[in-house]
Amino acid sequence: MPESISPGDIVGISVHTGNALRGYEVGRMARARGAWVVYGGIHATLFPEESFERGEAHSVVKGDGDLIWAKVVTDCLAGKPGRIYDGGRLEGSEFIPARWDLMPRDKYMWASVQTTRGCPKHCSFCSVWRTDGQKPRQRQFQKVIDEIVALRRIGFRFIALADDNFYPVTLTDLRLAREQNNTARLEELTSIRAERFRLMEELAKLPKDMVFFTQITMEAGEDGEYLDAMRKANIKGALVGVEAVTPEGLKAVFKDFNYSGEALAKQLQTFKQHGVHVLGSFIFGLPTDKPATFDATVEMALKAGVTFAQFVMMTPFPGTVDFLRWEKEQAEHPTLVGDVPITRYWLIPIAVRPKMFTPHPSMSSEEIRERTQKVWDRFYNWSAIWQRSACTPTLRARVAFMFLSKLYRQMYAGTGISTDSARRKKSKKWARWTAGQCRKLFQAKPMPELQSPIWDLEFSSNSPRPAFLNVEHASQSGPFAMLP
Repeated sequence: MPESISPGDIVGISVHTGNALRGYEVGRMARARGAWVVYGGIHATLFPEESFERGEAHSVVKGDGDLIWAKVVTDCLAGKPGRIYDGGRLEGSEFIPARWDLMPRDKYMWASVQTTRGCPKHCSFCSVWRTDGQKPRQRQFQKVIDEIVALRRIGFRFIALADDNFYPVTLTDLRLAREQNNTARLEELTSIRAERFRLMEELAKLPKDMVFFTQITMEAGEDGEYLDAMRKANIKGALVGVEAVTPEGLKAVFKDFNYSGEALAKQLQTFKQHGVHVLGSFIFGLPTDKPATFDATVEMALKAGVTFAQFVMMTPFPGTVDFLRWEKEQAEHPTLVGDVPITRYWLIPIAVRPKMFTPHPSMSSEEIRERTQKVWDRFYNWSAIWQRSACTPTLRARVAFMFLSKLYRQMYAGTGISTDSARRKKSKKWARWTAGQCRKLFQAKPMPELQSPIWDLEFSSNSPRPAFLNVEHASQSGPFAMLP
C-alpha cells in the first residue's frame, strides 16, 4: 500500500522482464514518498541504466544480492547510497536463506528454497546460463535441510525447490568425462551428483506430509536411480522443459539433446513410472512450427501422460541467444510501437503491446494465438482433467486436483498472451476465486517441535540458520501437492 511508505524507508524492487514496467511505476511512487529506491533482479542486472531512467532508482544491485544487500542498507541508512552495486555470482556456501517469517502468509501458495543456481545447458530461449552461469553453484545439503525444517516449523509443508536445474549432472556428462580421461572433471561431477543424493536422502527423513516439486531437464528421464531418489524424497513432480515435439523445433532452440516423437513420449512416461509427475512445458511460435504442430503437441502431451502442462508463446527474453539475434536484426530499421522500439517490448503499455514480437514465416500472430488457446482448452477440459485426477489417492485429493488444474489453466492461459483482453479480465476474477477455494483445501498446521538433525562436526556453517519465529502460518499447495 502506498500509504505504508514513509520518508527514509528502503524499498527494494526485484524486477524481471515481465514485471519491469509495473516495477518502475512502484519505484517512482516510492521515491515520491521519500523512500530510498533500490532495484535488483535479472532485468536490473541486464539493464541497470533503465532502472534510473524509468524507475527513478537511487541504486541498482547487479547479480546475486545475498551479501551485497547488507551494504546497500547500511549506505542508505547513512544517507549515502551507491549508484550501482555488483553482487557477482556467489558460491553455494554463501547463499542466504529467505526470511519467510516476515512474509504475509495469505500471499503465497507455497514456500520456495534454492539448492543450486546456474544451469550447464545453453538453450537459445533461456537467459539462466548467461546470467547465472553454466557452472552449478550448489549449497551444502545440511543448510538446505535446516532451511526446510524452519519452514515446516512455521507451517509450510509444500515447498518448491526453485533451482534453475535440479539435475545439474547427467549420465552423459559423466560418460564424456570418462571417455576424455578428464579426471578432474569427473571428480567434480561425481561430487556434485553425490551431494544431490545426500540432499534427497535427508529430504526423505522429513515429515511424510511434506511435498516438494522442482524443475529439471528431460535427460533425467534416462536416470532411473535419480528419479527413484526423488520419489523417496517426496519430490512429487517437476517442471520439465519439453519445448518442442519435432526434431526441427528442438534444433531451433539449441535443445536437440531432447528426444522427439515416440521416443519423447516414452521418456516422459518414464518419469511417472518412477513416481515423479511431470509439468510439461511446450513452446509455440518457433519458426519451424506449422498448423499441424499444435495438434501434434497436445496429442503428445496427452499420450505421454503428463500430469500438468503449459503451452507458452515464443518470447525473446533479454540475455538470451534469441534476443541478441533479434536485436541485431532490428538494429538498422527498428519496428516502433509509439516511440518504443519493439526490442524493448516490456516498456510498451500492455493495452497496446503486440501479442507476438517476432513475425512467423507462415502464420499470423492471431492464428498462433487462436491455435494456442485451443491447445490449452483441449488439455484442460473437464473430461481430460478428470481422467488425470485418477493419479491421486483420495476423493478429496481428486477434487483438489480438479480445482488446481483449472486454476493453473486460468492463471497462465486465461491471462496470458494466448487470450484476448476481455477474456483475460474475466479469467483473473475466476482465478482469484479458485485460489481462495484451494487455500481452504490445502492448509498445514505449524510443527514448532520439529528439530533439525545434529550434523557431523565436519559441517561448519558460515551463515546463521534462518531466524524464523514459532508463529502460526498457513500454507497452500503447489500443483503437485495432492499426488501420491
